Amino acid sequence: MQNLIDQITEVITTIQEDVTKFDEKGNKAAGTRVRKGMQTIKGLAQDIRVHVSETNKARV
Repeated sequence: MQNLIDQITEVITTIQEDVTKFDEKGNKAAGTRVRKGMQTIKGLAQDIRVHVSETNKARV
């Protein structure tokens, strides 16, 4: 699970510059990259949720 958290952190680090470009300069392509990164984070978060649920079920 730590690997998934590390991947989320990496995606956030990667899109930080694009967030600035989108907010301050109105760069539409940067906004697209931010949305793509956030979609990746959403998928990783779901993977974490599944892992936690499966682990809890296995412990019962």
